[in-house]
Amino acid sequence: MKRETNNSYLTLTEVAEVMKITRRTVYNYIKAGILKYSRVGRQYRIKSQDLETFIKPTAGKPKKRTV
Repeated sequence: MKRETNNSYLTLTEVAEVMKITRRTVYNYIKAGILKYSRVGRQYRIKSQDLETFIKPTAGKPKKRTV
């Protein structure tokens, strides 16, 4: 990931580009409570640290992600 500052926030489009998925999938992860987010007005923002935690592989069994 290019943005390395702890206080950096990403848009849904930026998250989708990093993860190589659609914006709609990112939105579905948010609505399902799988991905942490903040609201700025009507827009969603995801902390770069929360995204790294989300995409980091877990030790042991994989997380169950249902959407």
